[in-house]
Amino acid sequence: MNKKFLFVLLVLVFGNTYAQNTGGSMLDKLGDDDKNITEYAKYSFKTDRIINLHSLETTARGVMDVKISHRFGVIDNGVYDLFGLDNATQRFGFDFGLTDQISVGINRNSVEKAYDAFVSYKFLRQSTGARVMPITAIFLSSIAVQTQKFPDPTRVNYFSSRLFYTNQLIIGRKFDNTFSLELAPTLVHRNFVLTTTEKNNVFAMGIGGRIRLNKRLTLNAEYVYVLPNQIDPQYKNSLSVGLDIETGGHVFQLHFTNSPSMSEYSFITQTPNNWGPQAVRFGFNVSRVFTLWGKKPER
Repeated sequence: MNKKFLFVLLVLVFGNTYAQNTGGSMLDKLGDDDKNITEYAKYSFKTDRIINLHSLETTARGVMDVKISHRFGVIDNGVYDLFGLDNATQRFGFDFGLTDQISVGINRNSVEKAYDAFVSYKFLRQSTGARVMPITAIFLSSIAVQTQKFPDPTRVNYFSSRLFYTNQLIIGRKFDNTFSLELAPTLVHRNFVLTTTEKNNVFAMGIGGRIRLNKRLTLNAEYVYVLPNQIDPQYKNSLSVGLDIETGGHVFQLHFTNSPSMSEYSFITQTPNNWGPQAVRFGFNVSRVFTLWGKKPER
């Protein structure tokens, strides 16, 4: 598994050199008269989430992105609970673009009644022309707090036990107008764990990508590999696949996933089952952007 991740990373870093040597380019080629212009990669993903993972996109300056998400029950029960639609977990949140490179957000998840907030900084932007940069890189940091009642109120419970921290480096590339790929090495810190076999610090590697099917439709997939012997054996790696559908100011993300939760710490460290009929659940994200100041963003 580690060798595969290393191979993908090498492709990301050196892919631009190959494209130049073979006469291809990630972006539309610049003419000789435009070599002093820097052309930045745009629209590597439809929104700033692939499915659960953050994508290479950040919310544009002056824009508020309102997100409503659902994950329904497992599909295994069939028509009895309408393939899981009788049960659902919810999340809603607001992302804001302070600049074109810096975004912040706050969210509320029904799983464990958790609130989370994040800040992300895009410190490298893929570009051609006067400034050549083969990749985009984003640093993301988030904090989450559980607000559900402690399971055992008779013991001494501390507020710090409710806190979780996630730090992530998102590195990726838009190879052409059809294909984008990213890696997301991740550290989750949990202040409190239930068993001695679990670790407070959990290291994981996320990978995600999209294939553009047409102007309005993309196929997305993501996988989070948690390094061994860090989380309770009952928890598994998160895997999600789905479609993004763009309709004007909305992006509808329809997908199947084995993760009922959408907070970073939770879908990385607490996904309950491996992919299969008893684990897979239908879900969706709805993204609607509002321009608070500045120019109206393009998709």
